[in-house]
Amino acid sequence: MTGDRSQSIFGNQISKHVYNKAVKQKERFAKQFGYNPQDSYALFVQPNPVLKKYVNLYTISQEKGSEIAKSKSIIIGTIRMGYGHYRIAMAVASAAHSMGLTPYWFDLLSFDTTGARIIKHLEKLYSLGSRLSQQFYLFNKLYWEHLTAIGFKRLPYNASDQKMTELFANIYENLPHSVPFVATHAWASQAAIHAGMKRVVNMIPDNWPLALHLSEGALHTVQTPSAYYGYRTLKNMGKRNEILNPMPKDSLYYTGHYIDHELVTNIEKDCTARINRMKAKKPRRFLLSIGGAGAQQKLCMDIIKHCIPLLENEKLTLIINTGDHKNIFDMIVNSPLSPKIQCKTYTQWTDTEKLVNTLSTKDIPGLHVVYNENIFSAVYATNLLMRVSDCLITKPSELAFYPIPKLFVARVGGHEMWGAIRGAEVGDSTVECETTEHTLQALDLLMYDDDLLSMYCNNIIKAKSIGVYNGAYEVIKLALGK
Repeated sequence: MTGDRSQSIFGNQISKHVYNKAVKQKERFAKQFGYNPQDSYALFVQPNPVLKKYVNLYTISQEKGSEIAKSKSIIIGTIRMGYGHYRIAMAVASAAHSMGLTPYWFDLLSFDTTGARIIKHLEKLYSLGSRLSQQFYLFNKLYWEHLTAIGFKRLPYNASDQKMTELFANIYENLPHSVPFVATHAWASQAAIHAGMKRVVNMIPDNWPLALHLSEGALHTVQTPSAYYGYRTLKNMGKRNEILNPMPKDSLYYTGHYIDHELVTNIEKDCTARINRMKAKKPRRFLLSIGGAGAQQKLCMDIIKHCIPLLENEKLTLIINTGDHKNIFDMIVNSPLSPKIQCKTYTQWTDTEKLVNTLSTKDIPGLHVVYNENIFSAVYATNLLMRVSDCLITKPSELAFYPIPKLFVARVGGHEMWGAIRGAEVGDSTVECETTEHTLQALDLLMYDDDLLSMYCNNIIKAKSIGVYNGAYEVIKLALGK
């Protein structure tokens, strides 16, 4: 342990009341989830069954296997909490592989530990809140928006997390502490610092500064200049109108968007293909990606029903990636739409790969519904599919930063609002469409007219030329001390 990080955060003292509350929560969790400070875990690595092929990824687990290489390697600490942290971890793994490193995947939920049991408990609560926020307007307006945009923003929240993640640290004991550690969730970073890892980079995912994401002792990275200012000043993270001690400049770095190497290097090729399809009056290709909490079921069906005339006349390719949400997959497949529409399904990873390969050479209009039980397949399917799609329909979360024209549907949590703002700044997306009516209006403009899609493609190419999408590479450079 490297000291108590719950009493002072970047030189800002935490009140005794908040600190004592954090201590009591840690004690309660320790008792409830069976914490033993003497627990030790042997760790091994195996080739990742999905991503070894793409980015040479290895997974760290307790199953017998080989050892982590101590040179030309990097450990990526993440948590399966929604899809966002996995998606960012895949981006940095891809960048690491392209730079000659072997990436090792370290998911805190993959182990039978006190920390994993605590995270599962909290993830269930967060996923429930996300789903309820989409079902009940007052719950979202009066509670969920405030919690995710304001509650998570305050330093007391970070103090509580710092104390809690002391219970996560023992799983790190048998990791080689000299290997750079890149975290895509603050809890993974905080626990690495508590465990004494030597070089820790904390990748902050959101564009809305939140104390939730702080991990003092690590190098923090952000994707946008506005996020850099918000974290540098710790703006509004204290009491009302309180001016806090800022983060030291050597603790915080603006890197650009965290994007996979395969996507960055093919930006010009993929955008040119989109523009050429548009000029040739080919069927537009829309990819709707369901988020990790599965909170957009009704909107998904509203979009499909709106597109029935185009699907019937084979004027549209609509791909729904349901991720690993079998209930949403079943809902779509079993919904009566039109006898003229054949719903094509893809439930094996090889099926998904074949769909991508086919779309890379020819048009296949119609409704295509993708489901993958494996979490790596479920998340990475969107990476593959977006390269052969014209527009991505998504909430403004982690996908807000990706180099594809985007239609932003309503956010799930107040913190996501600034993802849509970033997309509007870069000029590669719509603004956030808060209602179904606004979403369908934007959908029609992107389907029937060419101006928006052309502008978004051209702006993506411009953004690449000034390094907007180089964030994953820059994170690896920081981790290596360059």
